[in-house]
Amino acid sequence: MPEEDLVDIKFRLYDGSDIGPFSYSSASTVEMLKQRVVSDWPKGKTMIPKTSNEVKLMCFGKILENNKTVGQCKLPFGDVGGGGVMVMHVVVQPTIDKAKSDKKIDDLPRKVVCSCSIL
Repeated sequence: MPEEDLVDIKFRLYDGSDIGPFSYSSASTVEMLKQRVVSDWPKGKTMIPKTSNEVKLMCFGKILENNKTVGQCKLPFGDVGGGGVMVMHVVVQPTIDKAKSDKKIDDLPRKVVCSCSIL
């Protein structure tokens, strides 16, 4: 792959720790990134996603859709330059079991980080 076609991305977890950085093709989908996050999730965390459906990726204040590509998620005002790394924030939303569905949504713990940055 040509070097300009690759984007370095790291994933910032709810506790401030990171997964990555990894290099991805601009054609890689958000769903592929989410699968990588689930497979590389650090052991010992209190919240552990079981599937990619429980993971939301955020960048530049927007939740990224599964069918979007990395190329479509880049900065609106230009590419990551100078060897920078794109940081995508990870939000885990565990699936609610039927037994727990009686519990109000407001009672569930929320851990959300709403920004994306370039290092």
